[in-house]
Amino acid sequence: MLRVSSQMTGTDVDMAAVNGAGLADAGVAHGAALLALTEAVMRGAAATVERQDLRGVLSAEGLVDVAAVIGAFNTVDRIADATGIALDAAMDLMSKALRQQLNLGRFASAANTPT
Repeated sequence: MLRVSSQMTGTDVDMAAVNGAGLADAGVAHGAALLALTEAVMRGAAATVERQDLRGVLSAEGLVDVAAVIGAFNTVDRIADATGIALDAAMDLMSKALRQQLNLGRFASAANTPT
């Protein structure tokens, strides 16, 4: 979704940031703070500092939206992985180059992706 929305807005986003490439902002407004919060949450940390840092640049509503997106993506991915849901043909085609670029095949859940 980030890739497509960045293409639609003409924003140059470096997708390598999802692999922890250490990019400052990946081309996204407040990207460094967003990445820091996402990493902390996904690692099971309290993320107090990361939330405070992000709250310094976003409204309370914006921070709630960020938390909702992190939670939604985490939940959807876990459900798909746990149930073995494969990518449908259209999503497989649309995401193939990006999956290769990011080396997503290294994850166990890639077994659910058609070859």
